[in-house]
Amino acid sequence: MKQKTTWQQRRERFRQTAHSRGFTLAVYLVLRLLVIFCMIRQFIQGNYNYVMLCVLSLVIMVVPSFLRGRFRIYLPDALEVSIYVFVFAAEILGEIGNFYGYIPFWDTLLHTFNGFLAASVGFNLVELLNTHTKRMNMAPLFVAIVSFCFSMTVGVMWEFVEFSADRLFYLDMQKDEIVTTVGSVSLNPEAKNDPVVVRDIAYTVLYDADGNELAVVEGGYLDIGIVDTMEDLFVNLVGALTFSVFGWFYLHRKQGKESIVDYFIITMEPREDRVDALTGEPTGPDAPPEDTP
Repeated sequence: MKQKTTWQQRRERFRQTAHSRGFTLAVYLVLRLLVIFCMIRQFIQGNYNYVMLCVLSLVIMVVPSFLRGRFRIYLPDALEVSIYVFVFAAEILGEIGNFYGYIPFWDTLLHTFNGFLAASVGFNLVELLNTHTKRMNMAPLFVAIVSFCFSMTVGVMWEFVEFSADRLFYLDMQKDEIVTTVGSVSLNPEAKNDPVVVRDIAYTVLYDADGNELAVVEGGYLDIGIVDTMEDLFVNLVGALTFSVFGWFYLHRKQGKESIVDYFIITMEPREDRVDALTGEPTGPDAPPEDTP
């Protein structure tokens, strides 16, 4: 029967964690307090959608602790800190603090970083299967390809989320952009499949169905977000490709040679009762020996 953890045991465990992972714990506590402060401030101001955003950020921040306590899966300090910083930079600074508006490259920076982090997660998922299953040993190139594809899939799915939010709630998550040149077959007076290119657009005037002027877009034509989407996917590709290449070299490296990937490798605490993820057979010290031909 599993013994109940006492308060003294929890306090001792916290003390050991603070001693061995002081920097990570400090980052976690500081960012968590800042999110809570921001949540209280947004609640007082009546911005309840931002309150929910803060709640979501707090939930994501406890995921590493949940994985450690429930599944004995340990994230390295670099990966864990990166997750905390990314969540805070994207949700609190980006959305609530409007860094996306104040700093033009903020969105690009975060999407690049997201591509890198998502690729590391995909890489770790495959490596955990390689490590904890006896009948799986995927080649380094295949692991790198899966890592890249996993990251790109995450990036594409996020763009679906942004498009849905814009389509249903008009949140403009896919930021519109002013362009001075457009080409479209919809402008062809003969309805042919030949695009008509309009250049040097100075401004655009919007009217309603009754001919009343609604708005004037100074500087050109208002793009509907496709430029932002493609830029996001491109920089996501850069981040994903970067980690995938590092991951491929990591699997081919010589023993004892340090790599940046070492700081992003997830580990799982061995247990005597752990079973193979594919076959269900024991993989601990009491596991039966494999048959030899």
